[in-house]
Amino acid sequence: MAIKVGDKLPEATFTTMTADGPKPMTTAEVFGGKKVALFAVPGAYTPTCHKQHMPGFVERAEELKKKGFDTVACTAVNDVFVLTNWGKDSKAEGKIQMLADGSADFAKKIGLEIDLTARGLGVRSKRYAMAVEDGVVKILNIEDAPPTVDKSSAATLCSMVDKSL
Repeated sequence: MAIKVGDKLPEATFTTMTADGPKPMTTAEVFGGKKVALFAVPGAYTPTCHKQHMPGFVERAEELKKKGFDTVACTAVNDVFVLTNWGKDSKAEGKIQMLADGSADFAKKIGLEIDLTARGLGVRSKRYAMAVEDGVVKILNIEDAPPTVDKSSAATLCSMVDKSL
């Protein structure tokens, strides 16, 4: 069953890149005591993710922080090396925390995985955006199909934050 507004995020571990190399980071470390704008993409460098979804969050990262978010984060079912390079190539460094979910553990635990095996991509994350406060989901926007970025865009999240948080 998919996570919903009001639910607490489950314990899971992402991988992030630090100056010392890859480092595990738990959901408690990412979301505990913080307000986080999290968006998920099916895959780094894929056309919609790279050309539409990520750029909106890069452009609006400062706006989200002015709205009270401590962190803007992106997760994808990619390894930490791919996600780190995608962040660099997308000019997200210093703006967006990249959270690698290499085996789709987080996506599966929140019930937002999508099986794209028929397209040669394996199990990935659905495209979504959420606002999380101290580990609790406050806003959740899930796309109906991977190529669309209407519900999960940075613009939509920003407008919803104004109305509900």
